[in-house]
Amino acid sequence: MSWAPPPIAAARLPALLAAAPKAELHIHIEGSLEPEMIFALAARHGIALPYADVQALRRAYAFGNLQQFLDLYYQGADVLRDEEDFYQLGRAYLARAATENIVHAEIFFDPQTHTARGVPMGAVMRGLRRASDDGRRELGIGSALILCFLRHLSEREAFETLEAALPWRDDFIGVGLDSSELGHPPEKFARVFARCRELGLHVVAHAGEEGPPEYIWQALDILKAERIDHGVQAVHDAALMRRLAQRRIPLTVCPLSNQKLQVFPDLAHHSLPQLLAAGLCATVNSDDPAYFGGYVNANFQAVFAATGLDSAAAYQLAANSFEASFADAALKRRWMDRLQAAFERAHDAGS
Repeated sequence: MSWAPPPIAAARLPALLAAAPKAELHIHIEGSLEPEMIFALAARHGIALPYADVQALRRAYAFGNLQQFLDLYYQGADVLRDEEDFYQLGRAYLARAATENIVHAEIFFDPQTHTARGVPMGAVMRGLRRASDDGRRELGIGSALILCFLRHLSEREAFETLEAALPWRDDFIGVGLDSSELGHPPEKFARVFARCRELGLHVVAHAGEEGPPEYIWQALDILKAERIDHGVQAVHDAALMRRLAQRRIPLTVCPLSNQKLQVFPDLAHHSLPQLLAAGLCATVNSDDPAYFGGYVNANFQAVFAATGLDSAAAYQLAANSFEASFADAALKRRWMDRLQAAFERAHDAGS
């Protein structure tokens, strides 16, 4: 770390975590679909929901594993039917992100979740692009879109989705791989990701959340992933940890998601402190905040409270989020200046 942040007392950390500028690099836009919006969009489209009210739907958010969550996630996404729905969804997330001092978000979206229901690719792309443009102009928050392939579907379907999205190639910066991890190793999509790299797209992949460290190796060696989404199982492979640290390959960690899906028994046992201590470029993100109980700041607050991470870790995590982003160098320098200023103000206020 080239700039040493001044020490901040533990009692002041919650306010600092909330105020510090940061980037979010692991947010599924469909996972920000709050129950209130689900009911509003269902009413707009005349869709009958299997829940009496918002409270009943929230009570259903009890998951024993990733697949149980995904079943409810796909059910909720059914209310997204047209361009305006996707615009409202994207705009609502960006408005929330702006209040959390997120200066930049790289947003995952799952077109196959929608095109399989007959929603045109253009409706998804135009709605999210409008939201991104308005977020930048009205809220001052930058964002970019990353198209994710659903790994439980076939290679052929992934290729079809890529081709269908190419008319909007300028509206997304990269591709990712998400959905059910176990039984669907990254190597399944080797040829799809090779084609994406030929097109000049950034490449990221979910690996090592419920899946083994071997999936992270595959994402790196076969898909040529530039970032690993989750990656928390890397701690079980010393050689992998050394590689991730030496090459500064970012991990987009999502603490509350990991807790909710029982990847760890509780946040006190989360591997984030171990990842940081080993010198990895770990970041904190919200994943699917409507379902997992918290946006970025809640993830920071919860994992810091449970693990005792200090202000140096807070600075490193925020700095890592800028380093790991696909933004240009000038923007990153500007954000780092803002981050350092936030720590200096927090230190001066506590003097």
